[in-house]
Amino acid sequence: MATEDLDSLGPQFEFADDDGAPPKESGNASDTQSGYIHIRTQQRNGRKSLTTLQGINPKINKKTILKECKKKFNCNGCLVQDPDLGEIIQLQGDQRKVVAQFLIDEKIAKKDVIKIHGS
Repeated sequence: MATEDLDSLGPQFEFADDDGAPPKESGNASDTQSGYIHIRTQQRNGRKSLTTLQGINPKINKKTILKECKKKFNCNGCLVQDPDLGEIIQLQGDQRKVVAQFLIDEKIAKKDVIKIHGS
């Protein structure tokens, strides 16, 4: 069977190299982050708490950051849309220090632009 015959058998699918994520920028952390990143914890009921991240550069895909944080820190999380602050990442538990180290290790932000509140 020739290649032309195989092409006519069914629909054509074009698969992307990745899952639709934008290409990673090769710049350093100072190129990708302009303002401060605020990492806070909010007390829920009893021993339960939430960690929130706000101020991440809008060019960076927050969904990808959330997905990696959930895998790496074994916690659940979500993206919350705020009219004033934009998209905020919420993670379950007190993850302030590990999230800050994650942002530095992945070169999303430098240490001097990360503000950890409540520590």
